[in-house]
Amino acid sequence: MQKSQVGMIGLAVMGANLARNLERNGFSCAVYNRSYEVTEKFIKANEGKAFLPAKTLEEFVQSIEAPRKIFMMIQAGTATDAVIRLLIPLLDKGDILIDGGNAYFKDTVAREALCTEAGINFLGVGISGGEEGALNGASIMPGGPRTAWEKVAPILEKIAAWADAPCTSYIGPGGAGHFVKMVHNGIEYGDMQLIAEAYDLLKRKGGYTPPELGELFGEWNEGVLQSYLIEITSKIFKRSDDQGEGYLVDKIVDRAGQKGTGKWTTQTALDLGIAIPTISSSVDARALSALKPERLAAAEHFERPEVALVADKDAFARDVHDALYCAKIMSYAQGMALLEAGSREWNWDLKLGEIAALWKGGCIIRARFLDEIRKAYVENPSLANLILAPSMKQQVFSRIGALRRIVATAVEAGIPVPSFSSSLSYFDSYTTASLPQNLTQAQRDFFGAHTFMRTDREGAFHAQWE
Repeated sequence: MQKSQVGMIGLAVMGANLARNLERNGFSCAVYNRSYEVTEKFIKANEGKAFLPAKTLEEFVQSIEAPRKIFMMIQAGTATDAVIRLLIPLLDKGDILIDGGNAYFKDTVAREALCTEAGINFLGVGISGGEEGALNGASIMPGGPRTAWEKVAPILEKIAAWADAPCTSYIGPGGAGHFVKMVHNGIEYGDMQLIAEAYDLLKRKGGYTPPELGELFGEWNEGVLQSYLIEITSKIFKRSDDQGEGYLVDKIVDRAGQKGTGKWTTQTALDLGIAIPTISSSVDARALSALKPERLAAAEHFERPEVALVADKDAFARDVHDALYCAKIMSYAQGMALLEAGSREWNWDLKLGEIAALWKGGCIIRARFLDEIRKAYVENPSLANLILAPSMKQQVFSRIGALRRIVATAVEAGIPVPSFSSSLSYFDSYTTASLPQNLTQAQRDFFGAHTFMRTDREGAFHAQWE
């Protein structure tokens, strides 16, 4: 029997599209899904293509040429663990398992250890770009044994997006690939929340209608804010409601879902002692949005400030634009700081410039801005914080005033801007030589004898406060 070059386990949207991507790029592909009906439907929809269906895992494994290269695109968590345990007895030493799901990076470390004990190579590969990226080219972030990555690198480069080069490169050992994907998703949360806050301000203070917002965001996508998220936001505003009057965006319930990667990003940052307030506030914003019934009830108890429209909506829109870009810089600075901290903690030697480059295409946060980040870290790989790069300093300096004005306007109008305000506070805290935490440390010493350092001499001190 002629064997396939690669295998795909899981034929939901992402797995099915990634399999199509593999086949289109010249790789014959064995396919397996827990429900064979799904496999049959996939084969029927792709008749004449180089796919080999399998009814059982045993049949699937035997239909792939050695050393086997098997992609798993299945639900993260216990489902992934269950499939790995079923696969290990069926595989031969040297085979390669590739987990392309949204796995927690510490779970990836444990799975690699389990597979290594059995002589199996395990790669934790972050894949970003949604169903479109899976089909037409994604941003791919592989982590695990370098020797295993070298065997699959030609495949990954073929199915990755292209932005001056394939949007994939070796990230590092262990859970490095899924860690970088997790931080990518955290930055994505921040980007989306900042855009939502800009929309809310433009609508409620600027008086912009959905069609006007569509045109405005289309214009923004021609400049420094050019990105996939700004592009699709412009299209969202222009979409009329095919089930009623008006525009679809106005008919969508203001309750956002989340799958956990933003929460993991925040938890990991806390563990590493890295401040990511823009990203964390975006996670909180989704959690608050989920409290729709409670918010409706609470709104009956408190009078909200009256929101008056601005006198010059064009000037206001320019301020929102600059505030959005400035806050975006803060959000990415936080994400890159978290990547650097993770790299130090787990000895991954992450190349931040290369990571920014592979995010330029395929992924959800792809943007023109990422080339500026890449250049910043190429010029100074030891950059303490992104906002200290010469080009970034100038960008922030010219726009921080707009961010201050927008946050002040929102506060006065009672419009919640948790991520705009967190970005401003991050900047002000990071660039302030003297913070009030001298008082915090005095309180800690008062009630817990935690000691403190002095400004005028070396050493640790404890005071008898009473």
